[in-house]
Amino acid sequence: MPDTTRSAHGAPTPAERGLPTVDISGWTCPTPVRDQPRVVMGHGGGGALSAELVQQIFAPAFGGEILAQLGDAAAVSLGGVRLAFSTDSYVVRPLFFPGGCIGDLAVNGTVNDLAMCGARAAYLSCGFILEEGVEMPVVAGVADAMGAAARAAGVEVATGDTKVVESGHGDGVYLNTAGIGLIPAGVDLRPQRVVPGDVVIVSGDIGLHGVAIMSVREGLEFGVEIESDCAALGGLVESMLAVTPDLHVLRDPTRGGLAAALCEIATASCTGVVIEERAVPVPAAVANACAILGLDPMYVANEGKLVAFVPRAHADAVLDAMRAHPLGAGAAVIGETVETHPGMVVARTPLGGTRVVDLPLGEQLPRIC
Repeated sequence: MPDTTRSAHGAPTPAERGLPTVDISGWTCPTPVRDQPRVVMGHGGGGALSAELVQQIFAPAFGGEILAQLGDAAAVSLGGVRLAFSTDSYVVRPLFFPGGCIGDLAVNGTVNDLAMCGARAAYLSCGFILEEGVEMPVVAGVADAMGAAARAAGVEVATGDTKVVESGHGDGVYLNTAGIGLIPAGVDLRPQRVVPGDVVIVSGDIGLHGVAIMSVREGLEFGVEIESDCAALGGLVESMLAVTPDLHVLRDPTRGGLAAALCEIATASCTGVVIEERAVPVPAAVANACAILGLDPMYVANEGKLVAFVPRAHADAVLDAMRAHPLGAGAAVIGETVETHPGMVVARTPLGGTRVVDLPLGEQLPRIC
């Protein structure tokens, strides 16, 4: 029989409310889900908890081969045309931070998801969820930032929606953006194309966005102001594809950071990934902040960087093209794919040892985007 025991605060259980019973006994998720079968903040962190939520609840509910690919955006065909289609929601706190705000974050985030399919964004939708009592100048500031970011990225906000929730039931402003763009002929970016021998390239310094958010949220000072790297990557991707359309996969390492992106690609491609820790570009300010706070820069969110898996024959030319673009000036080769330890990411340390880079459980810092 379904468990209809009342919760500690007396609220009706899901069974009492007529909701379907979910059997979690076969789930492979680490704690706290088995012991606490409720949504926790880590489910939104882009790590193992997020993956478990998608794989155990959303994917079975929705089905479909396209969704099963679980990319940053979906590559779909419509009337003989290949399109990239993506949606994302933004709940970052605070709304304004060094280097950007929730407005340009929402535009750039969706533009970047489309770019990871090789597409240049054409049109965006925008949904505002406003909390009763938020000041109109705040709303105007967010909207102005969105408009400026859209114009800079060469994309048009073509449709939208507005909802208002009662005071205390939101956090000022939440945003949702969806986008569509055309995928050029001959471009096929997905983890399943990765093969042993591919070169792993990151487009620049990692960890800036997460540390910038942390510094203003917690009132921390690190001796120098750290700004978010929030930027639209469509132009950088176009310069890479101009060298060769035969890139294997691109990913923007947002929630869960570079580590999560590498782990997801290794798992989906069934290849091993070896990176050189000393080759990963971590700015001194980020490294110092993470050392103070006990964080690993590999797991800190980025909003204007990408990681690319490139055939070795094209790696040098792609790297040169990236470095010639303002958003790829700090691009660096950080590793390669190998036949051994398929599905696993391993880092060679400066001391000559190795360590396994795991998919994070949740997010080191929640509400980051």
